Amino acid sequence: MYNIVQGSAPGMPFHHKGIGSGYILNFGDTRVYFSGDTECTAEMKALKNISVAFLAMNPPRTESTIEAAECAKAFKTKIVYPYHYRGSKIEEFADALKGTPGLKFAFVSWKQSLR
Repeated sequence: MYNIVQGSAPGMPFHHKGIGSGYILNFGDTRVYFSGDTECTAEMKALKNISVAFLAMNPPRTESTIEAAECAKAFKTKIVYPYHYRGSKIEEFADALKGTPGLKFAFVSWKQSLR
């Protein structure tokens, strides 16, 4: 994935199109998406049949919590986990998702879960 707006200077995005990667893993009928470092791109909004999404949100190099929530709503994932969110207000992300039919916000404290 890549940056559209965020960069070190105009025309110098942090992540260039074609270099960064997002991944979809298929486990039978379950499709799991890992966003990688990105903003909410047209390709991400166009994803289909995503069961679980892991979205990175850590401005300025990735999307904001609000942008990540809008993208999750756009591609209609069933479950979304934030990751790579140091310094972000996860409550903003959760609040922005409230009331979205069929979408479940999930949260894991990665630091604690790795001990």
